[in-house]
Amino acid sequence: MASVKKRHRPLTLRSVSLDIIKLFIAALFVFAALFPLAWMTIAGFKMKTEVVKTPFQFFPEVWNIQNYVDILSDAAFLRTLVVTGSGAVLFTVLSILVNSLAAYAFARLEFRFKKILWAVAITTMFIPAMTILLTSFLVVTELGMLNSMAVLVIPGAASAMQMFFIRQFYLNIPSSLEEAALLDGASKFQIYTRLFLPLSKAPFVVVGVTSFMAFWNAYVWPIMVITSPDLFQVQQYLATFRSERSSELALLMAGSTLAATPVIVLFVIFQKQIIGNIKLSGIK
Repeated sequence: MASVKKRHRPLTLRSVSLDIIKLFIAALFVFAALFPLAWMTIAGFKMKTEVVKTPFQFFPEVWNIQNYVDILSDAAFLRTLVVTGSGAVLFTVLSILVNSLAAYAFARLEFRFKKILWAVAITTMFIPAMTILLTSFLVVTELGMLNSMAVLVIPGAASAMQMFFIRQFYLNIPSSLEEAALLDGASKFQIYTRLFLPLSKAPFVVVGVTSFMAFWNAYVWPIMVITSPDLFQVQQYLATFRSERSSELALLMAGSTLAATPVIVLFVIFQKQIIGNIKLSGIK
């Protein structure tokens, strides 16, 4: 049997020009995304008068690491990183637990008003978060949750988007596995913990990373519900730093770079799972 040769697109001036244009546009997007981050990082090595120097100068005349040393010596900044990191971990774990339980219930259990409740849950995806900030603030105020870690972690743990994402994965798990577990005498909760949870690595990575990043980068909600410096979140601390020490922009850039590092590292580690490599198509 004759082998079938793979056909290649003939090289023409038009095709080469299109490829060059595509590469140029891609490079432009990459540059636009990375330039602010690179400038912020390098600005942390400048003297404070060089950050806003005219004319603009990308690199410092003398590389100065003292800004990073000073910000890492700031007890308030370090406390903020620890508090924010701890809250982000708690928020991530709670988000995975709450949304996976809800997703399992909507995907595999049968109960009254299931379709109506699912429609209500999904509808919340289309409500902008900013529109319910005031009502949410009134609720947590009445519950006495202000200035606590609970007010940062609990209100946003349930997410319709994450619930929907995990549910779609659970719907694709073969029912034969669940039926076999039921024949072995497993309860519905045991099926969830012993069957569904071990198979949920793919959606949990996406949900976990997005939850961590959302908590770490939160700004509006923390400034509404947290006034105690002991519970300041990292973005809240940086905003306060900028307003109180506006002349120390180089130090602010160093702190901003260190604050951005955890989420960048997290994204780099899990980028393959996040970008296109998770196929929620069931088990084969």
